[in-house]
Amino acid sequence: MRNALADKFGIQYPIFAFTPSEHVAAAVSRAGGLGVLGCVRFNDPEELEAVLTWMDENTDGKPYGVDIVMPAKIPTEGAAVDLDKLIPAEHRAFVNRTLEELGVPPLSDDVERATGTLGWLHSVARAQVDVALRHRPALIANALGSPPKDVIDEAHAHGVPVAALAGAVGHALSHVANGVDIVIAQGYEAGGHTGEIASMVLVPEIVDAVGDDATVLAAGGIGSGRQIAAAMSLGASGVWMGSYWLTAAEYKLGSAADGTSATQRALLAATSSDTVRSRIYSGKPARLLKTKWTEAWSKPGAPDALPMPLQNLLVAEAHQRIVASEDPEVVAMPAGQIVGRMNEIRPVAESIAELVAEFDATVARLSKLT
Repeated sequence: MRNALADKFGIQYPIFAFTPSEHVAAAVSRAGGLGVLGCVRFNDPEELEAVLTWMDENTDGKPYGVDIVMPAKIPTEGAAVDLDKLIPAEHRAFVNRTLEELGVPPLSDDVERATGTLGWLHSVARAQVDVALRHRPALIANALGSPPKDVIDEAHAHGVPVAALAGAVGHALSHVANGVDIVIAQGYEAGGHTGEIASMVLVPEIVDAVGDDATVLAAGGIGSGRQIAAAMSLGASGVWMGSYWLTAAEYKLGSAADGTSATQRALLAATSSDTVRSRIYSGKPARLLKTKWTEAWSKPGAPDALPMPLQNLLVAEAHQRIVASEDPEVVAMPAGQIVGRMNEIRPVAESIAELVAEFDATVARLSKLT
């Protein structure tokens, strides 16, 4: 599986793993891939500083990346208290009523209430870039397209390549024009923010469109060595995998999650048809695990989702209550259609070894056809 892209990044396998868990990201890097830490949850630069210091110390000197969220068309400044004023009262009432109907209890008085993820804002994302560049990231990725030109230039000045997700050829060409080095062709099947075109169609279209001007990673619907081989046969130089790592044994966010969490139990029980694409998570279309929570938002009389970042601010405490309730039928979690293959909790190193072995077997089988 090792190729020129892997050699460029100093990794064994061109497997780029997006995850909000520093434990999973570090484990992927140690196992020969490139762990990419999702930074959107870090409202406080000092918290991100501490986590990246931990990454520096727990990746055995191997490279890792960071992923930010820097959308183009939202309010770029403002404290959470100011943005809260833009959330309609009827939306708050719907959320509270829905939680009560679903049997989700309120938080105890001694729990600090979540205020939402300000990482959706330009100002916060820029601060995350500044923190990251004080460490040793091998890649900065933007989940919502090209970062501003000055952010790309700053990364390049530090010798760090920039990646951006694309759901259509036009997005990819725009990224390349802005100076992005790696285009992540993310198909409709992917978890989280995703577009309208399936990976089988999207990947070769983007590969052909960008030519030698950028490297292409394939994302969406990739959860096996066979699918990695398929992605690379379509012209991708590597793969970007996210949902696949949610059932890793190392998956945890601080002390909140472990291998027996309700979220992981829900993921283990889901099939490939148990996801839905909705704006209710962040305000932009994102593929989520289908649960009673997502169904409530699709019923007649439910309000429309608010634009980013207001929707995330609206549901922040609701998500916190859902996690605390430990009910797998109500979880609110981004997940791709590959969830149907996520049937057990196991260590990252074991998963990487299986991906590589199946890739090798697939390539060997296909070579017999020529």
